[in-house]
Amino acid sequence: MIADDRREGSTLSMRAVEIRDGFGLEHLALVERPEPRPGHRQAVVRVRAASLNFRDLLMADGRYNRKQKLPLIPCSDGAGEVVAVGEGVSRVRPGDRVCGIFAQGWIAGEPSRDMARTTLGGPLDGMLAEQVALSEEGLVKTPDHLSDMEAATLPCAAVTAWSSLIEGGLQPGETVLLLGTGGVSIVALQLAVIAGARAIITSSSDEKLERARQLGAAAGINYRQVPEWGARVKELTGGEGVDYVLEVGGASTLPQSLQAVRAGGRIYLIGVLGGNAAEVSIPAIQMRRVRVEGVLVGSRASFEALNRAVSLHQLRPVIDRTFPLAEARAAFEHMAAGRHFGKICIEL
Repeated sequence: MIADDRREGSTLSMRAVEIRDGFGLEHLALVERPEPRPGHRQAVVRVRAASLNFRDLLMADGRYNRKQKLPLIPCSDGAGEVVAVGEGVSRVRPGDRVCGIFAQGWIAGEPSRDMARTTLGGPLDGMLAEQVALSEEGLVKTPDHLSDMEAATLPCAAVTAWSSLIEGGLQPGETVLLLGTGGVSIVALQLAVIAGARAIITSSSDEKLERARQLGAAAGINYRQVPEWGARVKELTGGEGVDYVLEVGGASTLPQSLQAVRAGGRIYLIGVLGGNAAEVSIPAIQMRRVRVEGVLVGSRASFEALNRAVSLHQLRPVIDRTFPLAEARAAFEHMAAGRHFGKICIEL
C-alpha cells in the first residue's frame, strides 16, 4: 500500500497518486485534489485505468529528470470517459471513451523542441488520477471492442511499436527482432504478425518465450543461455540478419543488436533498460549502412492510425497484471522487478 495523505474532513473529492517530497517509490502518496473543471477547448476525463511504462519508473525514481518539479502525478498512459467539456470543444463530447496522447502538443508530422514540454507524467501531470482536464486536441477515441484497461496500454507502447515498424515501412516477409517481453516488444510482436512479418524475440525465461510463440513469434532466444544472441539471430536468418530491431535495452544490448541486424537494416532506439551510454563500433554501422534511429512514441495522427488497425484486426493488448489505485507503489515495484509479460495496469 502507498501512503494515504488525504485529510479527514477535507472537501476535496478526487483521488490521485503523487510523487511528493522527493524522488523514490517511497514518496508515492495517495492524495486528494480538487476535481478539475474544463477550460476553453478542454475536456474532463474520468480515468478508469492507467498503465505503466519504464519511463514512469524512471520518473518516480528521479532517473529521468532530476529537475522535474514536484509534486507530480505520474503515468503518461490512461483511458476513460469524457464527463464534461469546456467552451469551444468540438472533437469530443460527454460519454465518449477516450485515451490521452503522450505528447499533448504533438498532433502530426515531425516532433519539435516545444513538443517535449507537453508530455504527460512529466513535465505535465499524468493520468494516475480519477479525473484529468486535457485539451480536446490531446485526446483520441478508444476502439469500441477494447475495455478501458486494454485501451490504457496503447498511448506509449503501442504507438511506439506502430511508428517504428508500420510507419517505418515493415513489409510482409521481413524479419523483426524484439528484445524482451515488456509492453513495447509484445505489442510489436502482435503488430508484426498482422503485418505478415516474421518475429524473433528474446527473453531470460523459456516460459515467456513459449507464450510469445503462442502469440505468433517464429523463434525465441533465451539470452541467459545464449549471451551472444546476435550471432544466433544471424543463424536463424541464414546468415543475413534481421531487417528491423526494436532496441529497448540500450547500452547493454546495442552491440548485440548491431551484430543481429542485416546490412542496410534498421535499429530503432526505444529504451534504456540496460543503461544510457554504450561503446559501439562505428564501422559496424557505417560500412554496412545500418540506419540507427531514435524513437519517442509518436503523434496523435500515428495513434489514430494505430487505432484503425487495432479495430480492423480486433487486436487485444496483453495485460500482465492489474493493481488497484491504492497499491500503485506495488505496481511500480512489479515494473522494477522486470518479471512482467506485456503491460502492467492500475485500475481507478
